Amino acid sequence: MTADAFLFWFLAIVTLVSGLSVILNSNPIYSALCLAMTMVGVSALFVTLNAYFIAGVQLIVYAGAVMVLFVMVIMLFDLKKDLQTFARGMFTGGVKLASVGLIAGLVVGAIKSAELFTEKVADNPVTTGNGMESTKALGQILFTKYIFGFEALGVLLLVIAVGAVALARSKGGTHEQ
Repeated sequence: MTADAFLFWFLAIVTLVSGLSVILNSNPIYSALCLAMTMVGVSALFVTLNAYFIAGVQLIVYAGAVMVLFVMVIMLFDLKKDLQTFARGMFTGGVKLASVGLIAGLVVGAIKSAELFTEKVADNPVTTGNGMESTKALGQILFTKYIFGFEALGVLLLVIAVGAVALARSKGGTHEQ
């Protein structure tokens, strides 16, 4: 077995185990940490495929920003009282695994059917070229044509984070002092 194959299988197993831990853990904090590990594992798999830009975006957007939002939402829970609401047991674990399998099957089916009906567009500057040319074209399009949506999303994420902290710290909130 070559080093590349060993690294791929190691990262794949780590990603799968941490992904299963997300749905099998009853504690939401541990589940969020396992989700972060899953995202880091997926990013590492992108690095092994020499897709450094996608790996960086995976780390920054998902493992960074999305996990901060998950932690903000978890802050709204009173974990001492709400821990009983997260179901435990073999039956609920099986239902969770079956749901994940069903959703994964639907996603794979949607991707396969989308591949059949899409045609390659040659005039898209992001898909033409290789390496830094496509990354530069993506950045230019993002910061010129789609700048309003990009900035609006940033403001929306900031408002969500501030609102979650304000709700958690308000009178009667879960982290009231």
